[in-house]
Amino acid sequence: MNSEHEERLMKSFPEKLHPDLKEVLKILPFENNKVKLCDGTIHQVDNLIHENELNLILDNESLIIPYRLYFDEPNHDLEITLTDKQKDILNCIYLRHHNGHLREKRLNLLSQNSEKWTIPFVIQLIGEYVYELLPIIDKKINESTLDFYAEFRDENPKYWQQTESRMISYWNEYYRYKFPKLKEYLGFEIINRIKKRTHNNGYN
Repeated sequence: MNSEHEERLMKSFPEKLHPDLKEVLKILPFENNKVKLCDGTIHQVDNLIHENELNLILDNESLIIPYRLYFDEPNHDLEITLTDKQKDILNCIYLRHHNGHLREKRLNLLSQNSEKWTIPFVIQLIGEYVYELLPIIDKKINESTLDFYAEFRDENPKYWQQTESRMISYWNEYYRYKFPKLKEYLGFEIINRIKKRTHNNGYN
């Protein structure tokens, strides 16, 4: 089973990252299927990686990212042995975790100088229901990263439209009472910022 989990996660990152990704996979607790769920209780989970997937393109490379993960966090003593890049890979993996608090924690841990390959994991969070993630994302999508996000948008038009639609749906369902106008909702502001950007193909 471990090899199946590893194989699925290998498809989530560009091939150039696979040597670092293999080091990260070594510390993930795939052997433990008794995991702590959001209510704090321990449950046995048959599938530590949800069968649903996100099919995306990044720099003309196909990625298949799991929709949700259920395995616990790795041992801290093992985690601190990782390089900075490996820690960012680990943080991206846990951005797909079912626990919103853990997603928030890992998003905060993602380095400010994070690279282009982190974008699919960050973008997905804009179309989800945890508002607390949006102020963190707001800081990460700035003048130094906007071109990358605009290119990702153009490579994935259908996914981008779905993300925007989900963002609006969650605003309407959960946050309209707080932000009566859609333009006041931070998720909309972030999406609009990326939509308005015309990326420069000349960047490195």
